[in-house]
Amino acid sequence: MRPSPESLSVLPLVIGVALSPSTVDAAAFRHAGQPAGLIDNANGDSIYRDAHGSALPGLTWLRESVAEIIFGRPSTKHSDSTSPSVPLSRYRDDVVVRFNVTNSADQVALAQAVNEKRLDVWASTPQFVDIRLQENQLRPLLKLIPSSLQTQWSVLIPDLEEAVRATYPTKGETGEFEGAAENLDAAYNIFFHDYQPLSVITSWMSLMETMFPSIAEMSSIGDSYEGRPIHAFRIGNHSGDNADNSTRKTILVTGGLHGREWISTSTVTYLLWSIITAHGKESMVTKLLKHFDIVFIPVLNPDGYDYTWKTDRLWRKSRQQTKVSVCRGFDLDQAFGFVWDQTKSQVDPCSESYGGDEPFQAVEATRLADWGRNQTEKGVKFVGFLDLHSYSQQILFPYTFTCDEDPPNRENLEELGVGLAKAIRLSSGNFYTVSSACEGTVDRQDDASEATSSSAIDWFYHELHSRYSYQVKLRDTGSYGFLLPRSQIIPTGEEMLNALKYFGDFLLGNNGIESIAKSEDRTTHDKGRVELK
Repeated sequence: MRPSPESLSVLPLVIGVALSPSTVDAAAFRHAGQPAGLIDNANGDSIYRDAHGSALPGLTWLRESVAEIIFGRPSTKHSDSTSPSVPLSRYRDDVVVRFNVTNSADQVALAQAVNEKRLDVWASTPQFVDIRLQENQLRPLLKLIPSSLQTQWSVLIPDLEEAVRATYPTKGETGEFEGAAENLDAAYNIFFHDYQPLSVITSWMSLMETMFPSIAEMSSIGDSYEGRPIHAFRIGNHSGDNADNSTRKTILVTGGLHGREWISTSTVTYLLWSIITAHGKESMVTKLLKHFDIVFIPVLNPDGYDYTWKTDRLWRKSRQQTKVSVCRGFDLDQAFGFVWDQTKSQVDPCSESYGGDEPFQAVEATRLADWGRNQTEKGVKFVGFLDLHSYSQQILFPYTFTCDEDPPNRENLEELGVGLAKAIRLSSGNFYTVSSACEGTVDRQDDASEATSSSAIDWFYHELHSRYSYQVKLRDTGSYGFLLPRSQIIPTGEEMLNALKYFGDFLLGNNGIESIAKSEDRTTHDKGRVELK
């Protein structure tokens, strides 16, 4: 899919704006009423700035009139405030509560109660379990769990309806960007200002391919159950000595396996944009793309993602029909074929963790696996896999299916995982925990509330020999859950960008941050923030 002829006619202007440096202060990009704490990191530095002090690195592009031509939608300045098409009343009287768990007996008891009530588990870690339910369901749930748990809970989100409403784009906010249309140097970036629907993401990816034809290629790995293309975007320098595409080492970055995890999709697109615009400007990125390809798949579950925009913001699974007509969808991260050992919750088509009755029954999981096999048959070697999810700020490595068996290179996986967490911490001050995927969630027995087997990272690690495979659960740790405010799209993208740069530097044979800190490419801001180039 490519932009219309009208879109192409303004590309010189778009490119000029996109690639020109900007010295606009990051505060100009703050949403009206947004607390400064959502922009500044722990040291008080603007996390929107790159190493050259430019606000929104490489992202100050697309004045309102250009955006209207390319994306076919009204500019923000002249839009009326509209409500999302999703019927928000379905979330009325819903809350999200957190149970603090301290032992395996409590974990199992809570899991059994959750399964009996068929409640929606939002997060499940060794320390806590977050559950969405109606207020009138809380008392019956408490009666089913041990007395030790009946006082160990708190409300995280008291008004789910309003929290859902806040995640959709609000087209009425215009004041904060006054003057942008009259000044190209102050043109703001519209894409990362909000979460974007599937149609806009597709158009944007096509535009990126047009703007960077020498290093970018957009393709499809196949169609979803409902017939939507699953787009992939490959970035790599294939010129000169690098022209042999068939033997390229490749890093795969995926998002959107679960429809409601919007921040994962936005972060993948942010990484795509940041890497493609850094080529030829940042030595580390330029070197990385000389030796590796990076393939970005922002929306692996396009049916589920589209459904969250049009019908149910909190839909998790795909939209494939199951053997139970009233229970649609598969959990794509339970649908891969490595160690197929389904638990009680996973054989129930109405469960949020249902992966199917057999391996690769889910269409989208099959598409990814077939594409991956096809790539390896052509000589592509997957050396790294980052599967982005939300939430809980965790970096998880194989295996998910058992804690009794370690991957052969566990020490290396831990070393790189700790490095990724450190890169994030230096970027934003946020802490991400590091562990195996099994250790990072509650007990994995049949009674577990979020049992996992046949995961994507296990399959890529074992079947395609991707030695460094990770599932990264992004912000936050529960205050917003899956409903992370749009004001955190860029900060989340920035911290993951630093992690991706560390990841790439590690694969290049360096030692990540420590090695870069000693090089000439190290830039230290006045208050101590380290930028990786």
